[in-house]
Amino acid sequence: MHNRPTFDDVPKAQRLAEQAFSTLHRFLHVEAVSGVALLVAAAAALFWANSRFDHSYHDFWNLQLSIGFGDYVFSRSLHFWVNDVLMTIFFLVVGMEIKREIHEGALSRFDQAILPLIAAAGGVIVPALIYLSLNHDPAGVRGWAVPTATDIAFAVGVLALLGRKIPVNVRVLLLALAIIDDIIAVMIIALFYSTGLQLGGFAIASIGVLGVLGLQRIGIGSALLYVLPGSLVWIGFMVAGIHPTLAGVVLGLITPARAIPVREPPLEVLSRVLKQLRSSDAVNAKDPHRLERPLRDLRVAHREILPPVSRVQMALHPWVAYGVMPVFALANAGVGITGADLASGGQLVMMGTSIALVAGKPLGVVGASWVAVRLSWCRLAPDVSWGGVCLVGLLAGIGFTMSIFISMLTFSDEALLRAAKLGVLLGSLVAATLGLGWGAIYARWR
Repeated sequence: MHNRPTFDDVPKAQRLAEQAFSTLHRFLHVEAVSGVALLVAAAAALFWANSRFDHSYHDFWNLQLSIGFGDYVFSRSLHFWVNDVLMTIFFLVVGMEIKREIHEGALSRFDQAILPLIAAAGGVIVPALIYLSLNHDPAGVRGWAVPTATDIAFAVGVLALLGRKIPVNVRVLLLALAIIDDIIAVMIIALFYSTGLQLGGFAIASIGVLGVLGLQRIGIGSALLYVLPGSLVWIGFMVAGIHPTLAGVVLGLITPARAIPVREPPLEVLSRVLKQLRSSDAVNAKDPHRLERPLRDLRVAHREILPPVSRVQMALHPWVAYGVMPVFALANAGVGITGADLASGGQLVMMGTSIALVAGKPLGVVGASWVAVRLSWCRLAPDVSWGGVCLVGLLAGIGFTMSIFISMLTFSDEALLRAAKLGVLLGSLVAATLGLGWGAIYARWR
């Protein structure tokens, strides 16, 4: 008999490291923390862009980064690598969230999805109308879509700050509304910000999609093998004239929501292999040849317990929450306040964006929801009062990531772009503050 080492037998340094990593793991999975990380990155960008080192901010993100294959060299600025390449991972997670919610979540049944669907539609239409009522110049009118989007991570993170007194169904309503919002934002990007479509690009993207589906069909579960066909989809979209980040949405939507069929259920594989290892002396002998097969079976079974859409989303979530989105904020939230042209059309763009987010979102969400319930098209979920709907509407005004992203696709004029970004930052900050204030009152008195 071999005596197993107890926790006290483990070296103190190792025990401390294990406890630290366990605490860090729990900390990073608190949704409010990812929102704070995003806010810190945006604040850092604003400070950097308005300091005496502001020139270094723009010089840094305009640095050229090149990759080459033989005589072919692909060279783009850091801005491009962040906004067009890195953000594809963000949109991949968005696509997977949409797929999972449609398959088994808040969007899986029409009677459950009708309220957030109508609320999201109101939350898109009203802000757009408010923006257009303030902007009549053709250059400014192009920004109508900027205040229509909701930042899922930021909004849910702010809601998490309010604690467990907020009913679960209010969080579900916010999440479903934000996901539908993202679907609408993706459609807007595809329809209004894709120019000069080239059929050759669609052919390349189709080959990539067929490659992904083919790998799924033959039961390939390793995510790394999907990088090549996924890259073909991204390249195809860029060649076709569609914003390449939308390739992430397509790849997310075709990720299987059910586990890949296997001859032996994963839990049975785990049970069988563990019995095999306990009855064998291969572990004590540390024989790699005898352990290779059972360890491979363990890895495959461990991987296939969850469906691919959940497994990949869980693996990417911390990288997106603490890597992709803060880097995007750092690269794009650095607006020189003194450089924004607020004396002409820029002032209306900034005002239209911020007012549409702060006032238009809650008016659209609450108004559309009230009409839908009044007409008996749907009803509020249990524990969701009109105070909860108001909270969702206020938090939906946090546009941030998606709104900044759309503003960059909208405005080629640098002054108008800065004004739009200022409007997004100001509107999102006010919406978050109002949401926290109302949420505290709602949690106390509901």
